[in-house]
Amino acid sequence: MQPTSHETGLLLVISAPSGAGKTTLCEQLLIHQANTIRAITCTTREPRDGEKDGQDYYFLDAATFLKRVQAGNFLEHATVFGNSYGTLKSEVLGKLRQGKDVLLNVDVQGAAAIREHAMEDSELQRSLVTVFLAPLSMDVLEQRLLKRNKDSSTTISKRLAVARQEISQWKHFDYIILTDSIESDLLRMQTIITAEKMRQPRVKMPHYE
Repeated sequence: MQPTSHETGLLLVISAPSGAGKTTLCEQLLIHQANTIRAITCTTREPRDGEKDGQDYYFLDAATFLKRVQAGNFLEHATVFGNSYGTLKSEVLGKLRQGKDVLLNVDVQGAAAIREHAMEDSELQRSLVTVFLAPLSMDVLEQRLLKRNKDSSTTISKRLAVARQEISQWKHFDYIILTDSIESDLLRMQTIITAEKMRQPRVKMPHYE
């Protein structure tokens, strides 16, 4: 009989500077990595056409969101373009306890907040795996941002300045993936997951007679 993984899933936190490919990597993981699901995020923005509460997001009004912040319900939260977003601790723990691997796509500040929570919560600490996706160079990152053809040169310059600050936080992550192609990034991430599931604290050993 082969050893089986512990019932609790992994909390996979992926961060990267804008343009490095973390959203694409997360999408690929959800398609190709069995048992991996995303945590549903809370937001104060209005639902877009076709979006469903509890499926795409948990849509909250600003007052309710603030109350949850004050109550310490969020693992991480941020305000983007005037709208607030946050990941509920209960949402993550609920899925981990079902044995699911929970995927979070967050910036370096969000990852830092999650690490801080994990220091105070042994269940989160056992599950947490942090990965930073880094470009091979700033020139490569600039070319990626230019190819997206979404931002002005001024905005790209600002994004690159922020990216330098974010990349400086690499040493706080468990793993670094120097991004290459979509296929190789996915393979490396799957290798990390496989290795983490075989770590001694996460393996439920069989009973030997």
